[in-house]
Amino acid sequence: MDVVPLGPDALPSGRAQREPGPAEAVRARPDVTRWVWRSTAEVYPRLLAAGVRVDRCYDVEDAETLLLGHEGRSGEPRGAAAALARLVGGPVPPDPPQRAADPSAQAPLFEEGPVDVPLTDLVAVYAEQQRRLAATTHPDRMGLLLAAESAGTLVAAEMNRTGLPWRADVHRAVLRDLLGERYPGAGEPRRLAELADEVSAAFGRRVRPDLPADVVKAFAQAGIRIRSTRRHELAGVDHPAVPPLLEYKRLYRIWVAHGWSWLQDWVRDGRFRPEFLPAGTVTGRWVTHGGGALQIPKVIRRAVVADPGWRLVVADAAQMEPRVLAAISRDPAFMAVAGRESDLYQAVSERAFAGDRDLAKVAVLGAIYGQTSGDGLKNLAALRRRFPRAVAHVDEAARAGEEGRLVRTWLGRTCPPAGGREEAEEAGIPLAEEEDGDPGPGRSTATSRARGRFARNFVVQGSAADWAFLLLAALRRRLDGLAAELVFFQHDEVIVHCPAEEADQVAAAIRESSAEAARLTFGETPVRFPFTTAVVECYADAK
Repeated sequence: MDVVPLGPDALPSGRAQREPGPAEAVRARPDVTRWVWRSTAEVYPRLLAAGVRVDRCYDVEDAETLLLGHEGRSGEPRGAAAALARLVGGPVPPDPPQRAADPSAQAPLFEEGPVDVPLTDLVAVYAEQQRRLAATTHPDRMGLLLAAESAGTLVAAEMNRTGLPWRADVHRAVLRDLLGERYPGAGEPRRLAELADEVSAAFGRRVRPDLPADVVKAFAQAGIRIRSTRRHELAGVDHPAVPPLLEYKRLYRIWVAHGWSWLQDWVRDGRFRPEFLPAGTVTGRWVTHGGGALQIPKVIRRAVVADPGWRLVVADAAQMEPRVLAAISRDPAFMAVAGRESDLYQAVSERAFAGDRDLAKVAVLGAIYGQTSGDGLKNLAALRRRFPRAVAHVDEAARAGEEGRLVRTWLGRTCPPAGGREEAEEAGIPLAEEEDGDPGPGRSTATSRARGRFARNFVVQGSAADWAFLLLAALRRRLDGLAAELVFFQHDEVIVHCPAEEADQVAAAIRESSAEAARLTFGETPVRFPFTTAVVECYADAK
């Protein structure tokens, strides 16, 4: 591989040299403070496999994604080859397809891989990105976001290699207790077969509980009209088939999503290794490329057990999104309540809802998620009287979204100007039913309203994701030199696997990293981001 030093102007400051590979290049230059490369996902796993770790990097393709979004060009190819083509005015090649998530699957013989570019061209793309960065609305903030996401790519690669400690024997015991014997072939395990028989007996005919249409038809024949087999709808139905059906649905999800086949595919050498993808959604939230790592049921978490003599430090950010709203809105009253490490919703209730904490929580989350009709509208009015700037901040984001304008997080991550419902579903944001109204020329009411609700939440959830990237970067730095290893992250939860004697130091590092990330992301504010931290041997014992 070719390597060249870069100066402050993002241009070469010396001669290029050829090295046998990335590990040799890094080892030969121990004083380098930051490496600029095309893609961390392509380079860093090779370095880790060779026992080489780097402190900082700049991921050109990740930066291209963020810069394209800021320029209102989300969805254009993000690869270095595409960026080069745009720079020189040539035809822009599409990005190669993502590889299969199944770890046991072989890559197709002629699968198209990522397109590399010569060193001189990559340097030109990087220099152009620095020029585009300087032209953004807030270059300092946007530069911090680019640095934070690049740090996140390092964290993801290290977590992918390390894996989450996983006891396959415990997992099998849990499955046996929940599902009974595993029959040969693809048949349902014993407990599911028994529950299916109970459902059929309650209806007086054979019903397939794994087929929603069959269940809806069976209820209709019993004189009960339901629109779906979702839990909240079945819970209100008085029929003897409901209890076994709900239990069947619960166990069926475990069997399909985390059953014996999952265990065989995803757990190797005592570790579960999903492929973490930083900023896998438009809001910046992380996803995994397989294995369902971000939806591990609590009962299955019994299998997540620390190594002998080690502990899991499990930390949850308390009421993160309302605290983020306080920080980005700069509402003095809301920042004051978010400055307490105690219950934020209780503090809000004392100011606006006569001490009714549940009502305060509904109102705050309603403001963030867009529940602005019916009782939500009344709650929002009460919230607006006490915290006008906080409510105005998300109101303006919603208005901009409905009008098709670009909406940005505090650091500059940009919400795409089209979409709405699809984006929200991808990011896990609930949307209410559509309302009537005039959406403007060429825009449907449904799209406009959905877009507005998504943008309202995007400024909060996306800013929370920005903060989380900086949290991980700070924590990674503080853990350097310890035996502790970052093994899991999802939105507002982080898990560190460490020797028992390092647990207190790790917990302190998480608290310090949270404070540092808040200061870097939002500047000096009274807002605090406290963590609830548990030191446990088993993940299931953390909550």
